[in-house]
Amino acid sequence: MSTSLERYTDRFEQYSDRYPHVIDVVLVLSLMGCAALGSSLTLPGVEPPDEDRAATALMGVSCLALLKYRSHPRTAVVVTAVCTVIAISLGYLLTPLLLGPVMAALYWLATLTDRKTTRVFGVAVMAAVMVASAVSDSMDSLSLVLRTIGPFFWLLLPLAAGNMTRLRRAYLASVQARAEHAERTREEEARLRVTEERMRIARELHDVVAHHMALANAQAGTAAHLALTNPQQTKKILTDLTGTTSSALRELKATLGLLRHNDDPASASLEPSPGLARLPELVSACASAGLAVTVSTTGEVRPLSPGVDLTAFRIVQESLTNVSKHAAVDSAQVRLAYSGSRLLITVSNDGPETTGTNGTTGTTGTTGTTDAAKAVPGRGFGVMGMRERARTIGGELCAGPRPEGGFEVTTALPLQPSAPTAPSVSEAAVGATDAPARGEES
Repeated sequence: MSTSLERYTDRFEQYSDRYPHVIDVVLVLSLMGCAALGSSLTLPGVEPPDEDRAATALMGVSCLALLKYRSHPRTAVVVTAVCTVIAISLGYLLTPLLLGPVMAALYWLATLTDRKTTRVFGVAVMAAVMVASAVSDSMDSLSLVLRTIGPFFWLLLPLAAGNMTRLRRAYLASVQARAEHAERTREEEARLRVTEERMRIARELHDVVAHHMALANAQAGTAAHLALTNPQQTKKILTDLTGTTSSALRELKATLGLLRHNDDPASASLEPSPGLARLPELVSACASAGLAVTVSTTGEVRPLSPGVDLTAFRIVQESLTNVSKHAAVDSAQVRLAYSGSRLLITVSNDGPETTGTNGTTGTTGTTGTTDAAKAVPGRGFGVMGMRERARTIGGELCAGPRPEGGFEVTTALPLQPSAPTAPSVSEAAVGATDAPARGEES
């Protein structure tokens, strides 16, 4: 029953919001009819007052004042209360029909104003009506208690109903506000997840494409240089070049397959993510491109989580790619140190000490610039991507020129991923957007 009543109440409020003036006119006419009927009622054996025109005028004024209850609820209460008190003083019988206009005004006052205003005006109106009823001659046959207790409860009813309506509207407004806030929060979280996933995919594709294309370029250049003088070595390098391009295609296929993966058990299994176990393969590929890589391990080798293993491999891969692309050296060193609960990775090369145009010391690259000018920490997609990978699993990364010459990348990764210390996705996206505009390394 209550559910049906609330449904009809909601419909009435919706119609009232859509056609407010129509509802106001209908209510005022209904209350005017009730007041006119109430002014004609008397107790048995009591003669009605002779001031019919006065009663009609008073009730008409009080009902017309209700047309302004939306913009002036206090004024409507005062006018209806004064008219009702005058009608009672003239000897008209105090009935709920006669109190209809002032009851409606009190209801709208409680609905549209705050609790303090409702309390002040409600107490004043109730006191005035009770005093007028107590001194009225129309109810001399009734006791003083009956003459005062009746108006009190009849006027208390619209105040309570108005407070309940106001609280219900406030509750519905708060529920709607919370729903809108939750919707905005979900949309924002969805946008952040999409941005983060897009950046992760960009890092994966960058690592795969940049590494293999750099090795393929170096291998092709070496093969072209040795084509006439050493055909056997050229043939071996071209064979390795085929393996490099095949590996690039496999990793690209695996990455794209992961994007297309729909969690269907019947779908084809994907190639496992690379890890430090593939370092020998990476070292062999670099050797075929003319870069001799030395790998050393200290400490007790411990198992890594898949995320940390992939991050460690990608950082080593990107560091060696940068050495192959930007450093005029033929050797690099990779040191893995297991210390406590962290893995320390250092990738360095011993290039000649030179001074760039900006006063920094670095390794002369193939284009005449320095590594310091190209791979300053935090600049370019390569170093930026490595730093983002490290921070995503709770690690740290530093990259820069060494005092004795060359370039070094150092990272400390937890054996198990911890809370990320990376900047927000929006900040990272801004950094990724700014990098191409500065014309830095990729």
